[in-house]
Amino acid sequence: MAHRRAKLTLLGRRLLVDRILVEGMAVAHAAHMAGVSRQTAWKWLRRFEAEGEAGLEDRTSRPHRSPRALAQEQVDAILAARHAHRFGPHRLASLVGSPRSTIGDVLSRHGLSRLADTDRPSGVPIRYVRERPGELFHIDVKKLGRIPDGGGHRFRGRGNGTPRAAGRAGYDYLHVAIDDMSRVAFVQPLRDERGTTCARFLLDAAAFFAVHGVRIERVLTDNARNYTESRAFAAALAAIGARHKRTRPFRPQTNGKAERFNKTLLAEWAYVRMYGTNQARLDALPDWLVHYNTSRPHGSLDGRTPMGVLVNNVSGNHS
Repeated sequence: MAHRRAKLTLLGRRLLVDRILVEGMAVAHAAHMAGVSRQTAWKWLRRFEAEGEAGLEDRTSRPHRSPRALAQEQVDAILAARHAHRFGPHRLASLVGSPRSTIGDVLSRHGLSRLADTDRPSGVPIRYVRERPGELFHIDVKKLGRIPDGGGHRFRGRGNGTPRAAGRAGYDYLHVAIDDMSRVAFVQPLRDERGTTCARFLLDAAAFFAVHGVRIERVLTDNARNYTESRAFAAALAAIGARHKRTRPFRPQTNGKAERFNKTLLAEWAYVRMYGTNQARLDALPDWLVHYNTSRPHGSLDGRTPMGVLVNNVSGNHS
């Protein structure tokens, strides 16, 4: 496509060349009729004589040499890390050894700058962020199959010695609470998702955040009966002085921060390596959660950690 201010389109260039070669018109006269300089007319004439029709096409403005360009091996490493971990530039920087700005440019050029490009459930736009910690908490339950002794089929493969009891191992119910503003997370693996269990989890979450100076004001859940019809859960809400908000029916995006955290939880803790037993995986959860809250840079927080954002925004200590 010709430049928007170019005097000659592809058709105009061909007409210029035909006037010179077919009609025998002088180069200066043909250039005057086309409204271009003689140098421009000679340029298109020489290109046509050397390359034919292809010579009249626009050429890229990219330089022939780019000595400071990122090596292709490094570009491949960035793209491979993006696909493998689904991390953003902040976290990929430490993995591939390139600046965040460079990684961002590479992802943009290859159409991978948004999580939606590789992971649709993770690419739901977050259209709001609360102004202070505790203003809104997202609560959810993630059902996770327990690992049979010796490891499950995810790592060992089906039919490669995975115990038959794997399908009867049951489930752990990961109860999750996320602060909307800071993204600080509180997680407990429990035996079920009944209303009484959810109520006890809410009280434990409130106690955890109270230690950090945060009071829960609103709690957002889906429309499951263990939240909407449980008297125990309603009593727990009243005990901590929080209002109950529900997601819109058939719109899991409303609770998107909890859904996104669940994906991170599975990718970086539950399935990041092989665990020999289910208890070994549960034992690794507290350390990973501390890492997530205090050490792991968060893309939506400009590379800051959730706990750092929470501490800096509690009791008016704004950074």
